[in-house]
Amino acid sequence: MLWLFVGWPMTVFAALPQPPEIAARAYLLMDLTSGQVLAAKDPDQRVEPASLTKLMTAYLVFDALKSGQISLSQTLPVSERAWRMPGSRMFIDPKMKVPVEDLVKGMIVQSGNDATVALAEGVGGSVDRFVEMMNRQAKALGMNASGFMNPEGLTAPGHITTARDLATLSTRLMRDFPEYVPYYAIQRYRYPGTPAANDHNRNLLLFRDPTVDGLKTGHTNAAGYCLVATAQRPVPALGSGAQGQRRLLSVLVGAANENARAAESQRLLNWGYTAYEAVRLSAPGEPLASPKVWKGKSPVVKLGLTDGVVVSVPTGEGRRLKTEVARPEPLVAPLQRGQQLGTLRVRLSNGETVSEVPLTVMETVEESGVLGRAWDALRLWIQ
Repeated sequence: MLWLFVGWPMTVFAALPQPPEIAARAYLLMDLTSGQVLAAKDPDQRVEPASLTKLMTAYLVFDALKSGQISLSQTLPVSERAWRMPGSRMFIDPKMKVPVEDLVKGMIVQSGNDATVALAEGVGGSVDRFVEMMNRQAKALGMNASGFMNPEGLTAPGHITTARDLATLSTRLMRDFPEYVPYYAIQRYRYPGTPAANDHNRNLLLFRDPTVDGLKTGHTNAAGYCLVATAQRPVPALGSGAQGQRRLLSVLVGAANENARAAESQRLLNWGYTAYEAVRLSAPGEPLASPKVWKGKSPVVKLGLTDGVVVSVPTGEGRRLKTEVARPEPLVAPLQRGQQLGTLRVRLSNGETVSEVPLTVMETVEESGVLGRAWDALRLWIQ
């Protein structure tokens, strides 16, 4: 697959395409292939996340699975607290010991608050301890406007986030735990012995659009109807002529009803795929520039990104882009792999800057010997 998560934030300037009017309190649309935000409305407004909270709970559960703290086949008890949870439920009770994998499905597909609390207690030892873990993880991910008071998302003072923070969380969840992302595409699931009518995923787009494969719905009276949706569609592979995959992510909060959150999210995704195209400027491992280095064992340094560089531009602009690299001069060794050293500026045909991509050193350049350094020092002085 050719879609990727770019590890460096890209600065996006005024774009030409205007997004449609979206009936929601706030939203954000991101192209995960390039890492660029394509459209947003009040993305930093603090809002209640409702069951979108379960994305953070899932992040910690997946981390516990990855580290071996718990396993998918391991069973967890159902506490009185989990059993009595109001709202969406998986319908488990204290007589049961439920496998972790079923609890994960119950939390994701059925948005079960009971399953969520059982997982939180199993990973954190208690709900209070787990909430502390949630808030530490939020800070570690850079979700600086978010605060969590519970693992399931029921309304509570101080339980807040933003559309931008939710985009950050969703992106990291998919990037850090790709092996567990397929759970979000499950359309129907129920635990044996629980009501058959409670088997469907609340994300209506999973049933309407075959390219949608996640992620999570949420609803409370205070939050309105919310949806984080992600789709992956085949596209001409970023200028290479081959076929690739392009992934978009929409975060929508505060819609009027269940159908509206799905319809408005679908409009955002469709607009993003038609209004913008993704253009690959460099392949993974390929430098974008190789400027001269002074006093180094290598005469040049390779600048770029390890995963390659992809930018999102208005449809039709891909073949008319202008690029320029801004970097310090002169470049003097030593230069370390991963060190940020310059910026790629991407301009449209009218000269408008559409993206700026931080460039990093792709291969370490060590200092040359004493004679080499002395010779380059003399040449620099003469210049």
